[in-house]
Amino acid sequence: MKAPAFRPRPAPGLGFQAIGAEEEALVLDVLRRKEPFRYYGADPAHPPGMTAQLEQEFRAYIGTDYALAVTSGSAALEVAMAACGIGPGDEVIVTAWSWIACFTSIVRVGARPVLAEIDESFNLDPKEIARLATPRTRAVMVIHYQGVPAAMEPIELEAHRRGLYVIEDCAQSLGSRYRGRQIGTWSDIATYSFQYNKVATSGEGGMVVTRDQRLYERAVRMSDLGSYRPVHAAQVPSREPAFVGGQFRMSELSAAVALAQLRKVDKIRDHCRALQARIVPRIQGLKGLRLRPVADPTGDFGFEIYLLLDRHEHVAPFREKLDARNVNCGARTGTYPQYNRDYVKTGLAHAPGLSPFRDFKDWPAPGYRPEDFPRTEDITKRFLALPLGWRYTAEDADHIADSVIAVHREVIG
Repeated sequence: MKAPAFRPRPAPGLGFQAIGAEEEALVLDVLRRKEPFRYYGADPAHPPGMTAQLEQEFRAYIGTDYALAVTSGSAALEVAMAACGIGPGDEVIVTAWSWIACFTSIVRVGARPVLAEIDESFNLDPKEIARLATPRTRAVMVIHYQGVPAAMEPIELEAHRRGLYVIEDCAQSLGSRYRGRQIGTWSDIATYSFQYNKVATSGEGGMVVTRDQRLYERAVRMSDLGSYRPVHAAQVPSREPAFVGGQFRMSELSAAVALAQLRKVDKIRDHCRALQARIVPRIQGLKGLRLRPVADPTGDFGFEIYLLLDRHEHVAPFREKLDARNVNCGARTGTYPQYNRDYVKTGLAHAPGLSPFRDFKDWPAPGYRPEDFPRTEDITKRFLALPLGWRYTAEDADHIADSVIAVHREVIG
């Protein structure tokens, strides 16, 4: 019997799929002026303005006071923690299910990541803060995972009543909102990424935002070898002493691409939400299958639908049958529990004395082993992710819904 024909597999991707004439025009502007460095160029009296323009428009888009462009989302996290003064002897609570940079950036500043369970939203369970906080805890890092805002109000209350910084990692979720406000405005300091697979891309790049003048100046100094240049002093005069920083300055070329992409975020979000709206009502309520709960459904970016199956043994056949129908899907999205990563299993930093785990007698210690996270283990073995993208059409969305229904009938009944 001949296999049925299905729609061609749609091309996945968000911002990079929307690259076009707008990005080209801004990049060519930088090249024609021969000014790829943000702080000075051909005319010392008039520094280039592409990165400054990106920061200005980013501030306006997010609704915050200060924005600092840096080289990557990973750099942004490191800069944010340095701005908060987090270092050796400190602890930072972060979900066990999170991207590499969330864990490694904490280690890079000399602090210890303390791993927390997720709930079925794939975000931080606010109750984990009370369970894990110690006198050494300085901050809570909140990841808005794959376009879905975390429950920021209870998280913020739990953290701030203990005097902890809240750091929002918005790398995967630029344009998402929680209770009508952009994510990134609920915390003390927040970070974003312009990496290739993100909502908006410049290949690599990042942004740090805050409403706190002190944190902004410290972030600038950390990003630019301790310097605080006139373009930043014009926004707010220096009040902080210089300290040794890193070098995480964004180039004008990266800023040009990121600026064009930022101007497209709302169009990409509206497109993804329209696709999602064609799929979700048709598959909600299927027996043995639930959708990822969302703290604020109106703020979900909509670029990925998560199916939570009641039984983990259904995941593999479900995925295989969807894949056979040319439906892009996956049991992982590039993320794995931190305790399964090699750098956690070894407990090493780049030099032995810099590891925050060096004083543990046995390693992996409790809190860094799979058996310490029964809920995260259970949830992350029972899901499938259905990505949506800029190149997806309404017909693609209908095919996804048809396929989920058909495969559900075959696998679950």
